[in-house]
Amino acid sequence: MKLLLKQKFSWFDSYKIYRMPENTLVDEYDYPDSDIEFIVESQLAWGHKFNVSDRSGNMVGTLEQRVFTFLPAFDIYIGGECIGSVEKEFTFFKPSFTLDFRGWQVDGDIFEWDYNITDSSGNVIARITKELFHFMDTYTIDVYDDRDAVCALMVVLAIDAEKCGR
Repeated sequence: MKLLLKQKFSWFDSYKIYRMPENTLVDEYDYPDSDIEFIVESQLAWGHKFNVSDRSGNMVGTLEQRVFTFLPAFDIYIGGECIGSVEKEFTFFKPSFTLDFRGWQVDGDIFEWDYNITDSSGNVIARITKELFHFMDTYTIDVYDDRDAVCALMVVLAIDAEKCGR
């Protein structure tokens, strides 16, 4: 599944996530509302808090930033239950995040534009690419198993919130 995360212009962070046809470039894509897969709305809170809904408006998950931590940390809730967290690691060059669910690991390049989510065996779960030359934050998420789409989306939201929080 190929997803396009596109930030909407608003006072609070909000995003539309589109399901893109395979082998389509972002610049060729016209963002039809019929292709919306998820909608992300920010909620006023200490730290970042995002509610993720599917195209029917059903809440599928929440990402909530922990406050008063040395490095940014976010808890992931699916169905009202905390399934794990995303925590920024202290690194000098390449950004790295620890995920305490499913044995996933996130590593980024030195420019913080491209990330890979891998499982404990090193298999790639998803590839995340920040699209350049867009007015608002835009990411492409290539998820290899549709069942991992919501969790991969939560990871991307945590990475973007961490970058915006600097």
